[in-house]
Amino acid sequence: MSRRLPVMLLCIVLPLWLAASYGARYGFMEDAQWVGICVDQASRWECQLRSGLGLMIHFKVMGWAALAAAVSGFVVPGRAGWWLAMLALVFGFPALALYNTSLAVFAVVIAGLRLVRAPAACPR
Repeated sequence: MSRRLPVMLLCIVLPLWLAASYGARYGFMEDAQWVGICVDQASRWECQLRSGLGLMIHFKVMGWAALAAAVSGFVVPGRAGWWLAMLALVFGFPALALYNTSLAVFAVVIAGLRLVRAPAACPR
């Protein structure tokens, strides 16, 4: 496997994930059609999902998860830290799109710094 393949995949997948997050924000959370449907029929599964997502936004669940994963990934060495930084980006990008910017911006920056950090040299 090429050394550049994970970086190329990251550059393709993360913008798509961010676009999907904005699609969920503008197409599902802020769309007047869904507001009207959920006022009339709150028991629909789509409205329950919308309500759960609204609670996650209110309690900043994605922002806190991203920040916890980013800080953990920054201090954990090796591949485990790299994967925790990736997990932080997976939670951080939707948090940026879904109103949790105050926490998510720090998580994305910390995770990005962890991803570009050079691996530690082995002492001899």
